[in-house]
Amino acid sequence: MFKFKLLQKPEIKGLLERPKNWQKNKFFQLILIVFFSTVFGFLVGVLFIYLINNYFGFLLKDIKPEILAPIITKEEAEQEVKEEKEIKEAIDFLITKEEAVIRVVEKVSPAVVNVVATRDLPVIISPFDFEFGFPERGQERREVGWGSGFIVSADGLILTNRHVVEDERAEYTVVLNDGREFPAQIIARDMTRDLALLRIRSEKPLPVIKLGDSNTLRPGQTVIAIGNVLGEFQNSISKGVVSGLGRTVTARGGGMVMRMEDVIQTDAAINPGNSGGPLLNLRGEVIGINTAMAIGAENIGFSIPINQAKETIEEVKKYGRILHPFLGVRWTSINKRIQRENNLPISYGAWIIGGERGEPAIFPGSPAERAGIREGDIILKFNQEKITPENSLARVIVKYNPGDRVVLKILRDGREKTIELVLGEME
Repeated sequence: MFKFKLLQKPEIKGLLERPKNWQKNKFFQLILIVFFSTVFGFLVGVLFIYLINNYFGFLLKDIKPEILAPIITKEEAEQEVKEEKEIKEAIDFLITKEEAVIRVVEKVSPAVVNVVATRDLPVIISPFDFEFGFPERGQERREVGWGSGFIVSADGLILTNRHVVEDERAEYTVVLNDGREFPAQIIARDMTRDLALLRIRSEKPLPVIKLGDSNTLRPGQTVIAIGNVLGEFQNSISKGVVSGLGRTVTARGGGMVMRMEDVIQTDAAINPGNSGGPLLNLRGEVIGINTAMAIGAENIGFSIPINQAKETIEEVKKYGRILHPFLGVRWTSINKRIQRENNLPISYGAWIIGGERGEPAIFPGSPAERAGIREGDIILKFNQEKITPENSLARVIVKYNPGDRVVLKILRDGREKTIELVLGEME
């Protein structure tokens, strides 16, 4: 009762009813709310963790890991990582491969040359100026052919195709990538392969391309062709793969017909003017000499394996000419079709037969004639090496040199016969 009356006194009652400053400060009120909310939330969180760990932990022990695992399984995650890695490796590979091609082109281009054939040809000076009823005539130096080649020794030895320098009446000029021109001397023309060697003279050593090993080639391997396309576009580049190995083709052009065996097939573009240029691997090594393309087809070109050319180069360096072993027979490789059409007793071997235009089967004065080989004989073995469509007489005989003594096994009138002879040299 006393306290109530005390509160009713005017002095005390006025003091209690006086508004407080802190109640009017809204910012201060907001601070208090945030403070108490943070403390309350922290206490509730601690309590929740305590309850989970001490009272509900046994429930989690029975939950299978698959339920708690992410939506993507472990196998899917590993596959995704693997695919990302493969994509990165593929991109890195393409970049590396592209850089490799660029480096090869920059490295070998100085040693790739153009071969230009020129000859004096008759020309009508003025068809409208007549003297005694005839127009005046004269001579004019013209380009009559072009091709490619590459330098194989610093002293100026150049390898190209035989058909590039086939015209014996023409003069040949070699044009380097830097524009320098040199008169070329024909050192040798290979009569059994589409190969030829030229020489130019320079005061300074010339750039050289390294020769590779064509026996290590595999189908699908990346290759690069460089050459003087159409006689106009110098050192044009094309890239492709080895499409096939050990092909046999018959090439025609410039009045020539040549059967080439064991050549490289590629889808790298081989255009007119590419002939004689190098076919390269990604190490910048020559593995073939571009020689022909298939007419009426797309991206089918052929190159002579460089290992065949190595033999030619060594012969020229050693003897100053190409040595051609000479047996002195005309022959046809027997297969099942030839056997069936001509009623032959076997489906392999080299059948000695004359040419379609009456050319003799046996060359007069040849080693074959002196050894007694006759038309109609079938050569079965050459020094114990069987003659088959895949291993023809031409492929076997080039392994030997003039003067080598060889033993032939032949089939004559149903009986096998052994003949020994010494190979001659083709003139």
